Amino acid sequence: MQIIITGGAGFLGQRLATALLTSSIGFEELVLVDVVLPNKPGPDERVVCQQADLTEAGVVQTLITARTGIVFHLAAIVSSHAEKDFDLGWIVNLDVTRQLLEACRQQQPGIRFVFASSLAVYGGALPAMVNETTALTPSSSYGTQKAIGELLVNDYTRKGFVDGRVLRLPTVCVRPGKPNLAASSFVSSIIREPINGETAICPVSEELPIWMASPDTIIQNFIWAATLNGANFGSCRTVNLPGIGPTVREMLDSLERLTDKATADRVQFQPDEAISRIVCSWPVAVDSTRALQLGFSVDDDFDGFIRQFRASSKA
Repeated sequence: MQIIITGGAGFLGQRLATALLTSSIGFEELVLVDVVLPNKPGPDERVVCQQADLTEAGVVQTLITARTGIVFHLAAIVSSHAEKDFDLGWIVNLDVTRQLLEACRQQQPGIRFVFASSLAVYGGALPAMVNETTALTPSSSYGTQKAIGELLVNDYTRKGFVDGRVLRLPTVCVRPGKPNLAASSFVSSIIREPINGETAICPVSEELPIWMASPDTIIQNFIWAATLNGANFGSCRTVNLPGIGPTVREMLDSLERLTDKATADRVQFQPDEAISRIVCSWPVAVDSTRALQLGFSVDDDFDGFIRQFRASSKA
């Protein structure tokens, strides 16, 4: 069997590939594909790294083969980038998703298709807690693109063209590296940069709660989603992944507790209306009952996020 990870050069794609190599999923080939050449996570001969632009005509159709058994579709233009470049957001976040689904349908119906969605599908006036039945009223182009992608995966699954699983990801924290164009990029920055001895800018209120999950838990849930029997999902293949919802202040209190006051004081508050408008439209509390019943994992507390980041930075 062949497994494909789109967005294979990204942080989550690389972490997922590494985890798959030691997972219980049996496969002969793991293809990492991205617009830039992905790094190979170790010497395992099963891994194939491929540089390809999935928006180019014919590329998606050649990617899916008769050996493909699982597709992890992680490739996307992030929130603020999709807001600034309207056309590119629709091409990458929606058109490529549809083309991948159609390629799976034409090549081999029933391929397990794990789609990375987002809580950005929610927006507007939300209830105190959202669940999978809450109406989707996204407040960004990115959220709209992900919402339509969810509907496509569910419909292709209903028709028997793929065996879809849609995961609405909380904000992933703490990501390594440098800030990107995601509206939520500051969530990692206000922890990562201070630990690295650098100043970080927080563009939102310290009282804002943020629904989040750690990288290890996200990867564990990706793999779990791929191994679940599709019948367990019932008629709806969309799941809100579990998370926790600390406020920015609680995150910084945790940072100070696990480091020192000087480290936490490296965070400076500079309001950014554009970022706040997007982030504040996302839900702050998510009912994870369905996900937990399906066996998905959840983090214990935010201290664990910081310990995980510091441990991975030393690795």
